[in-house]
Amino acid sequence: MATSVQTDQSSRTELAASAGLGVIAAAVGYLLTALLMSGEARDAVMAEVSEWKVLFWYFANAHMVDTEVSGSIGGFGGVDSVNFLAQSNAAGAGLLYLVPPLVLVGVGALLAHRLDVQDVGEAVFAGAPVALGYVLVLGIGAFVSRATMEASMIGVDVSSSIGPQLLPAILLAGLVYPLVFATVGAILVAVVR
Repeated sequence: MATSVQTDQSSRTELAASAGLGVIAAAVGYLLTALLMSGEARDAVMAEVSEWKVLFWYFANAHMVDTEVSGSIGGFGGVDSVNFLAQSNAAGAGLLYLVPPLVLVGVGALLAHRLDVQDVGEAVFAGAPVALGYVLVLGIGAFVSRATMEASMIGVDVSSSIGPQLLPAILLAGLVYPLVFATVGAILVAVVR
């Protein structure tokens, strides 16, 4: 009975560690995005939008998540999507596509090494829960980084909204990326051992 309790506690601890590393991986990816793109982010936006939001848009773009732009004037409106990273002329823009996979592979490898993963089956179970923390950051980030502006001119209402597409940010960036790349990192450690 004592062994079962210890195993359950150990499993919960490993799950929490994996999820925590997912949060850390997202934070590191965002910070690297800020280092590479802060100059362009300042130049690319209107004064009403905070620079940290624009940097999150670039971070989401690095996960192949487009930024959704919607606007309406009076009763007429439309929605479009843009990938700021793909349109960037910044020197490090292309490198930004490598940041999420490399950070997640590194986190998966670190976790597998820390948990002393011995085979591929254990590696999958070690790396996959990284997605729990990563999806939390990407989902919340996509929601809070949305910028909206509203005005009324000569009796005509004008509004616009811009931010990462929420569903792709959660599913693709938040779940698929860490499930694939953190697991690959964990498997690499298991295979090398």
